[in-house]
Parts: sequence; structure tokens; C-alpha cells
Amino acid sequence: MKNIITILTLAFAFTFVQTAVAQNLDNIDTNKKNYIVLTKKVGQLKPIVLAAEEMKKEDGADYGVFHVVFCGKSIGDLTDKKKMESHLERLNKSGVKLIACGFSLKKFGVNPKDLPAGIDIVDNGIAYSLKLKKKGFYGMEL
Repeated sequence: MKNIITILTLAFAFTFVQTAVAQNLDNIDTNKKNYIVLTKKVGQLKPIVLAAEEMKKEDGADYGVFHVVFCGKSIGDLTDKKKMESHLERLNKSGVKLIACGFSLKKFGVNPKDLPAGIDIVDNGIAYSLKLKKKGFYGMEL
């Protein structure tokens, strides 16, 4: 019984976070220059943030949002507080949104509760990226 309650609680929390992120897609100004990067390695976060900062400077008032979706077998690295601390500071300072792939979390046994605060979760990072590209986001996969 205790396991069922735990599973239902996690499922509800996971669904709520996914829904919150999905609803935000409707609030994105598609008249701005928006960006999406799909990555698999924590080490790529620094150059991604540098690129985001460059795009923000170049685009000026036309700059919109910059999302980074983390997928793949290294998704557990997001739970390493020591490894993530400086990256999260820089991401937050630059206004870059870090998003974890729920499919990868499940596949590689990473508990969403272990993710640092501020990281959203989407059900499928690849599908999320494609949806944003359909909305006109500039994007790439690393």
C-alpha cells in the first residue's frame, strides 16, 4: 500500500511539472528569436550558455527565450550538486531554461526529486524540441 501511494504521488508530481512546462509553450512570443538546444553532456552547458549570451547580445530587443533540453544516459549527472552548481548559476544569470527529459529520467532510473531546483521536466525531450522548432525556434542537437 505504501509503495502504491509513493508511486501515485510521484506520478502526480511528474505530470504537474510536465503540464506546467507544456502550458508555458503557449505563452512564448513567437515574434521573437527563440532557441532550443538538445544536449547529452553536462560539459556542454558552458559553451551553450556562452552561445545564449552571444545571441541575446546580437538579437537585442528581438531576443526571446533560450531552452536547453538534457537527454540521454548521462541525465543522472544533473543530480550531482558539485558538478552542477556553477552551471546552474550561469544558466540562471543568463536566463537560460534547463529542462530534463522525463523519458531519459525513467529509462536510466533517475528520481526527478533528485534534480536541483529550477530544472523543469518534459515527458519527451526530443518531442519537446520538435514542437518548439515547429513554433519557429532556432535549434540544434549536440
